[in-house]
Amino acid sequence: MNEWFKKTFGTIKEKWGKWSLVQKIILIGVIVVVIAAIIILLSVSSNKASVRLFNSPVEASQQRTIISRLQRDGINADVDSEGYVTVENNDIAKKYRSQLVSEGYLPKDTDPWSLFDTQKWSRTSFDDKVNWKRATEAQVAQHLEQLDGIRLASVILTLPEETAFANDQNPTTASVVLFPKQGSDVLTSRSKVQGIQHLVELSVEGLTADNITILNGDTNEEINDFDSLEAADKINNLDKQQKLIRKLESEYSAAVLKSLQYTFGDNRVRIANMKIDMDMSERESTGKKYTGINIKEDNPNTVYDDSITVESLKLSEETVKKSQTGTGYNPEGPAGIEGQNPPVYSDMSNVIGKTEEEGAKINYALNEENYTETKSPTIDRVTVSVNIDGTWDYPLYDENGKIRRSISGGYERNYVPISEEELGKVERLVRNAVGYDASRGDSVEVTNIQFDRTEQFREEDARLIKSENTRRTVMFVLIGIAIVLVLFIVFRLISKEIERRKRLREEELLRRQQQEREQALWDAKEQGMEVTLSVEERRRAELQENAIAMAKEHPEDVAMLIRTWLMEE
Repeated sequence: MNEWFKKTFGTIKEKWGKWSLVQKIILIGVIVVVIAAIIILLSVSSNKASVRLFNSPVEASQQRTIISRLQRDGINADVDSEGYVTVENNDIAKKYRSQLVSEGYLPKDTDPWSLFDTQKWSRTSFDDKVNWKRATEAQVAQHLEQLDGIRLASVILTLPEETAFANDQNPTTASVVLFPKQGSDVLTSRSKVQGIQHLVELSVEGLTADNITILNGDTNEEINDFDSLEAADKINNLDKQQKLIRKLESEYSAAVLKSLQYTFGDNRVRIANMKIDMDMSERESTGKKYTGINIKEDNPNTVYDDSITVESLKLSEETVKKSQTGTGYNPEGPAGIEGQNPPVYSDMSNVIGKTEEEGAKINYALNEENYTETKSPTIDRVTVSVNIDGTWDYPLYDENGKIRRSISGGYERNYVPISEEELGKVERLVRNAVGYDASRGDSVEVTNIQFDRTEQFREEDARLIKSENTRRTVMFVLIGIAIVLVLFIVFRLISKEIERRKRLREEELLRRQQQEREQALWDAKEQGMEVTLSVEERRRAELQENAIAMAKEHPEDVAMLIRTWLMEE
């Protein structure tokens, strides 16, 4: 055996050495591919078989929802590369397929009737019935979810067993739970709920409206119990009618106020009452009426009505004249039968008589009209009461031109009422504004009653008194300021005069002292005495000499300086 291995290994080594580089690379590539194929085959064969949950791909947004629902029950689920949700075996797929459909997890754009596409050898009529029920529920739910305003729909059908007699047959029932979108009125509008009920009724054979129950999923209230809603509908209708009447009353009031406020102002017109009685019933009636026949139309260019209307027209006339001479009338009955005539007729037998008859037959044409009338809500009566205030003349001035005051210190006012002629004009204006109709019993009343303006007059009087007090206060303040200014000026003049006199006394004293000093120096110099000046006197003398020299050199500057001093003083 070892010899065989050695010989085989030697042969392979010998041939390997004879191969070229390209042959060696090809051989290595083939070996690598074979090994990789074996590994892939083993990995694929080791994976567990999976079953698709639905026969159509599932959107990415619903994949997470369905997988989370399955994982909540401990079921391992996955999504393949084509978007199908898969589970471990067929039993799990069959169980949760119906459960997810009943819970509303059916993927969008999935045909519920695809349940019948799966062919089984053990398929029974019971399976077909269950599948038909599931498919119908899913189909109706999808149809309802396509309606505007419905976010989610759940439908449960109850299909009874068929019986031999129709009287013993239980009805088909349906329970529908609807979840509306935010802000939608699809479940509060009666017409929309009736449409949904009618849609469900037509979607299932044998289903009637009495056996359909529709619930609001957010409030758990039955929304298709229309019998209990009749009272609420009546109340809603009454509310709508009252709103309509109030709206008309507001429009009529606005029309009256608008027509009067332009003339009398906003503060003088009030609508005391605006009442509209309406007949809200709707009736339809048919009938026949006869009217006159118009022979001549009215000429619009004339101020009077020159039309000609007659009750009827003569179409034909026949005159009839009859004259008869013969025996009198004897009503004895048929021949051969004894008569039963009274004595008065028996006495007239075989008496010669004469009968004359004259008349006319005339055919007339009438104007006949057949009509069908539908009466909508109409206004039965309009009642309007308008009150207009008069005017006030103020302020009234006396002969001196001053405002006349009342006892309280305010204005003296004079009320001027509205004349009867002007009230009549206003009444005609109001009648035209509300569409007055005497045949309906409308009533329009315009009065002139003085408004209570106590608060207004009190405010006006308060403003008048306040303005006068303010004027008086300002006057006193101005007078006080003027007095203060006069006193200040007088005080300033007096103080300046005192300072001037004081300065003159000081200057006079200094002048005398300077004169005495100069006189002493002059006397000492004449006597030949040596005079010794103090430091202060020497400095004073230097300043005086400098001032005299500057005054000689710059007389204008010195004059300006002196003028400035005088102005400051």
